[in-house]
Amino acid sequence: MQDQLKSIREHVTEELKTIQDSGALEQLRVRVLGKKGELTAILRGMGKLPAEERPKMGQIVNETREKLEQAIDEAASAIRAREKEYRLKKETIDVTLPGATRAAGSLHPMNIVLNDLLDIFTGMGFEAVEGPEIEYDHYNFELLNLPKNHPARDAQDTFYVDDNVVLRTHTSPVQARIMTTRKPPIRIVSPGRVYRADEVDATHSPV
Repeated sequence: MQDQLKSIREHVTEELKTIQDSGALEQLRVRVLGKKGELTAILRGMGKLPAEERPKMGQIVNETREKLEQAIDEAASAIRAREKEYRLKKETIDVTLPGATRAAGSLHPMNIVLNDLLDIFTGMGFEAVEGPEIEYDHYNFELLNLPKNHPARDAQDTFYVDDNVVLRTHTSPVQARIMTTRKPPIRIVSPGRVYRADEVDATHSPV
């Protein structure tokens, strides 16, 4: 039986020298130390020994188990360290390489034209001024010579928030606001969204 233990120690020592991964090491551990392993088989065979020899043999088997477990644990630590080092090298990101670029959208043709027009007008000395899209009837119609019951109001299908507030039907209210607060000369251009009924043509494009 001692020869069997010696043989187990020797072949485990040799196998540990060649094992390179955790999976193979676990297979060796189960084969030697598992419930159906080589060392367990020896323990089960101790019942055939004379009673006076069993304590000594039991001690030898336990010492052998401890040494084998220690050797396997040390091998496991070394393998884990190698595997971690390999993963780190494999997963290392070269920060000097250009990063992944995100797909960028493009401007709508209407926005491109609007930007070009603003560049032209501001280059000529005009000021780009924006105003509220929810506007008072006073600025949207009255100050632009469109009094109550004027037919143009119906033609634009105006959206009324209440009796005195509308969704602006043009950007001219911005001009009216500026003219009531500034003195001439006034050079402004007023881009923006409006809410009205328009037929699609060369100068109108509902979006």
